[in-house]
Order: sequence, then structure tokens, then C-alpha cells
Amino acid sequence: MSKSIPSRSSSPFAIIALLSALSCAPSAFAQAVAGGSHAAQLPVTSITLYRSGVGYFERTGEVKTGDSVQLRFANDEINDMLKSMVILDPEQALESVSYESKEPLSRQLASFGIDLSDNPTLPSLLGRLRGTKVKVTTQDGPVEGVILGSEMRQQAQGNAQEPLTIPFLTIVTRTGFRAVNLDEAASVELESASLNAELAKALAALAAHTTDRFKTVEITFGGKSAREVIVSYVNEMPIWKTSYRIVLRDEKDTKAKPLIQGWAIIENTTDDDWTSVELALVASQPVSFQMDLAQSLHITRPELPVPMVAGAAPRIYQDGDAFAAGKSLRLEARRSVVDTMVPGSPAPTSAPAAFDADLPRGALAGGGGGAPLRKRGRSAGEESVGFAMSLGDMTESKAQGGAVGEAFQYTLSSPISIARQQSAMLPILTAPVDCRRVSIFNAADGIENPMRGVELKNTTGLQLIPGPIAVYDGMAYAGDAEVGYMTLNDTRLLAYAVDLFVSAAVQNERTSHVKSVKIVDGAIEQTFQQLSTISYAFNNKDEKKARTIVVECPKLDGWDLVEPKKPSGETSGLYRFEVELAPSAKGTLSVLQARTDLQRLDVVGYDIGTLLSYASDGRASAAVVEAVKRAAALQGEINATNERVARLEQERAAIASDQERIRQNMNSIDHDSEVYRRYLAKFGEQETRLEAILVEVARERATVAMQHAALAEFIRTLNAS
Repeated sequence: MSKSIPSRSSSPFAIIALLSALSCAPSAFAQAVAGGSHAAQLPVTSITLYRSGVGYFERTGEVKTGDSVQLRFANDEINDMLKSMVILDPEQALESVSYESKEPLSRQLASFGIDLSDNPTLPSLLGRLRGTKVKVTTQDGPVEGVILGSEMRQQAQGNAQEPLTIPFLTIVTRTGFRAVNLDEAASVELESASLNAELAKALAALAAHTTDRFKTVEITFGGKSAREVIVSYVNEMPIWKTSYRIVLRDEKDTKAKPLIQGWAIIENTTDDDWTSVELALVASQPVSFQMDLAQSLHITRPELPVPMVAGAAPRIYQDGDAFAAGKSLRLEARRSVVDTMVPGSPAPTSAPAAFDADLPRGALAGGGGGAPLRKRGRSAGEESVGFAMSLGDMTESKAQGGAVGEAFQYTLSSPISIARQQSAMLPILTAPVDCRRVSIFNAADGIENPMRGVELKNTTGLQLIPGPIAVYDGMAYAGDAEVGYMTLNDTRLLAYAVDLFVSAAVQNERTSHVKSVKIVDGAIEQTFQQLSTISYAFNNKDEKKARTIVVECPKLDGWDLVEPKKPSGETSGLYRFEVELAPSAKGTLSVLQARTDLQRLDVVGYDIGTLLSYASDGRASAAVVEAVKRAAALQGEINATNERVARLEQERAAIASDQERIRQNMNSIDHDSEVYRRYLAKFGEQETRLEAILVEVARERATVAMQHAALAEFIRTLNAS
């Protein structure tokens, strides 16, 4: 008679970790059986599947003293078992968890007398057996002796341009050296019985590695009485999927709500039948990774030279001040987690959550969702999977939803049975839902018709997992849609068909204009406004049914919505507006978005004519116009003075050029001539003018400096709006 697991108040649970004792050879299992141990059965009783590609399995059963439980895992599953297995034994009497070792194949092969680890060729393999007695049978008879080595030789082959590479084995015979063409050898025999045995072992290891697909894990229990134990672990599993059906009611029937039905698609890819198993489906995605814990690992140890006493040599010591005083390293003793699991050992000051004896039964350490490590109750009527769907009377869902930790979980209300390598569809949701018919138009879809769809609000009380939705209009199939993750009371648009009764036309227009001009801190601030108008026109050709058109309009980044004042819905990149169309009616929608940009310009140089036109329609004030005119006048005075300076400079340059001509002429004529005296008089007049020009230029440049200062002072304090 089985005993139930004691309650927390009488005997606390103890979580016994894996690897208490390891057996690395299959013979350990045979010894355990020979010792009289009884093979107990721990069937799978509950499963929790996650959407991160893993599944949590619980096995529950009764064990007695000396019982052993053997579990089979595929080679690629053994690592997940080593990483995650937890064993609950009320008597804390787990003796060992043993499994077959997984030495790397290359290391196993390298350990034999004949190394096959790198898949050697026959010449290479024979070359490794130097010094071994061998007998090679050739067309000319047998050749016996000791292998000296192997080599590849180049031999010409008839008229071929490229020589052939021929493997040769060099054998030391009684009469001398003999090179044997291995391509012509009929057989090669090793005379050493031990080497032949090593070769057979290496080949057997290769064959076992190829055919060994499963590992057996044996759990042996001690204790004093019969009791119920739980073994749980995580394995890789296909992601569980969802699909939905929505049945739309007649639009005239305002009392009947549309129905939604959700199905979970489950696949049993394990090697065990799932018989009367409690199943939970968790929407979360816990972090899960793989680590090769079954593979034997060997580290490379450094090879150090033999210590030798070196000869004494003179040394030059650095000054002690060159080194800062350092702190010595302190090694802090730490207890391993395994120590905390030994009965009677002191409790750690901070035990990991996974080993906390005070965790409530059914709670996941870390709050990842699901309900592991618990004995689940069963109903009297356990049923295997077998469901049917009727659009008129939808199948009752066999799942209950609820939050576990931070995740949402579907728990099937009845145990299920799925044979190994079989799949099943399980109804997890059947409920009325808020759903209204709409047509959805988005010009980016590239079609002239809206999409027929629905606006779905999740009023089911459960969260909806992403998946496809088949839409039925009454008893007729209407199309397919796809839904993303929907939390409670979330609203989504779903499109399932093209609405051929409604046509749409779109027109885009973008303009810009100056909105206002003012002067701020000596600069003109010119405000530009850009306008974007998207006009929609719809034509409902359905003579019997009205349409609600949901228009999705692009939301321009950095722009403001002007008309309509408020959208019916909004996303990060779209506005949504609704247009109601009666049967055989037309409708329009204009969406106006505006953007305002600011441009700063110099007051000096601004076009007066343009400014006057802005002033005429109120975009620029009289004060702004007057300020710009005053700045233009000051700049005009500067320009006039600069023009006078430029003329004086031109006159000075012309005089200098003429003086150069006069100098050349005076050098070529008689100094007593009348012409020479005329040149000399003119030269004197020009020098007098040059002196006057220098004075005038200096005066005008001083004037320009004062005019610039006056303009700068005027602009510095200039503000007008």
C-alpha cells in the first residue's frame, strides 16, 4: 500500500541534487540488478510546456528500500537532464544517480594501441606501426618483415602529363629493404595478436558510437519504508502553438455575440506515451540554454622543465621605493551548494532559491511560470485526447487560464493522453467575445479596395497567444487572419478578406508658406509652415449592407494633426479614422497634418519687396518693416562710403601707373629738353594728388568704421514683432 508524501508540518521536503554518485560503466547497472534491487515505475504524471522550446516533466510513483528507477534519454537530452533534474524524497534516502559515461570518441580511439581518431588512410595507419611485424601478400608472393615506414611516390603513367601518386610501404626483410606498392597488395596482416585485438576494440568503439542513441539513467533509493517520490526535469520540446476560430453572428441579431474558440497544438516527440497526464501551457519564455555536461572534459596540463639549480650570477637590485606596498590576496573559504544538501549539515546563510525548503509547493523558483515540483490532484474521469468542432455548437474548452508568477498559464481541467510521436489539438478557449465588423483601408497595401475585417476586443478573461484565426461568417468560411499577443481587454484589428464591394481613391498634396516674420535679438525669425493633406474617397457598392471604414493614415514624424481634431485610434506610426457609409453611398475623408519650422536670417539684405508683401497680409508688422528699412539705410551709407574709398584707390592706382610711364620716358630723353621739364612738372602734380588721396582714404575708412559700429549697435538691441 502506497504512502502519501508527508505534509510540510510533519516532515519537510528535501530536494536531493543529481550526481550524488556516478557510475561510468554499463556494468554498474548489472551489478545493481544482481544485488536484488527492484525496478520501480515512475510514469509521467504532469507536463508543463513553454514557448521557449522546453518542457517541464514530473514523474511520480512509489518506491521501496533498494528500489531503482531506470529512465531512458536520447543522447541529445542527457545534458538537459543533468542540468535540471530534481528529486523529491520524503525520507531523503537517495543513494545514487548513475549513467553511462560519454568519453569523447576521439579520446577513446586515441587510447587504443592503433589510433583511428583522425580517420587515417591505410598508408598513414601502417606508417604509425613502425617496428611491427607484418605480412603483405602481393602478386609476386608474400613479403614478411618489420615495417620501416610508408611514403607516397610520384610515378609516370604512360603518356599522361601528370604523374600518379602511389603509396609504398617499406619493410625490412631478412634479405634487406623491400618497398611494396600498396595499390597492388592483396592483403596486409599484422602478426601481433595484441595489436589485432586493439584494432578490434577501436572498431567496436566506432560501431557503438554510431548505434548508441540512448542513455540510461538509474536512480537508486534507500530508506526504511515505501513512499511516493517525485522526479522532475526539463527537456527540449517543440514550441506549443495556438490557432483560433471566430464565428460571426448575423448583423441583425444584436443579442448574440460572436464566438471565439482557441486550440493548442501539442506534439509528443518523446519516447514515452503520455497517459492520463496533467498538462499546463505557459505563455512565458524562460531563459533556456544547452551545456554539454555529459561529455568528459580533460584540460591540457602545462609541461614544465625539470627543476635545475642555476649558476649564481651578479644582480642589480632596484630601489625599494620603486614599488608601492600591495595588499596580499586573501582566499576566502566557501561551502559548495552540494554541502548544503547533505542531511545534518548546517544551513547556508544564503541558499539558492531552487533549494529553499520553505518554497510553497507548486511554486517555480524564480517565478518563471508553470507549476513544477508538486503532486497534482486528478479527477475521477480521466479522458484521452479526442475532440471535434461544430460551428453551431462549439466544443467546450478543457483549459483554465490564470497567472502563475509573472506568466500566464493554461491548465487543462482533465488529464490527457497522447501516444509517443503523436500530436493533438486541445481546446483551451471557448467564449463569447466583443467583435464588430469593419473594413480596413491602408494605402500602403497597394490595392484599391479595403480589407474586410473585425475589431476584436479580448473580453474572454484569458490572454491570447499569437496564432492564426479562421473567420467564419455564420456557417460560411470567410478567410484567415493572424493575431499577435493580446492581454485582457486589448483591442486589435484583424483583416481576413478583400472587401470587393468598396472602392477607394487617395490623393496626396503638400504645400509650404511663410506664417510670420519677426526680429529677435538682431536676426529675422521667419516661421514656415508645411501642410500635408491626404484625401480619401470611398464608394460603397453594396446595396444591402452599410460599411464602417477604418482608415489607417501614416503619422508623419514631427508633424501635428490638424484635421480631424482627434483620431478614433492611434499607433506609433498610424492614425486611425472611421468613415460610415450607408448602402450604395459615397464618403470622403481629409487628413491634414502640419509642421512648423523656424529659419533665422540676417536683417541686412532681407528683400524689402518680399517683406512688404508679408506686411500687406499681416504676416509682418510695421515695426518689422521699419526696422528692416532702417538697417538697410545704415547699410546703404556704409556701401556709399566704401564706394568712395574704392574710387580713391582706383585713382591712386592710375596715378602710380602713369608715373611709371613718365619715369621710363624721362630716362630716354635729354634732361635739358622742354619735354623733360613738362614730365617733371606733371610728376610733381601727381605726387601732390597722391598725398591728398591718402588723407581722403584714411578719412573715409574712419567713417566706414563708425558706420559699421552704428549698424552693429542698432542690430544688437533690435527686436520687433
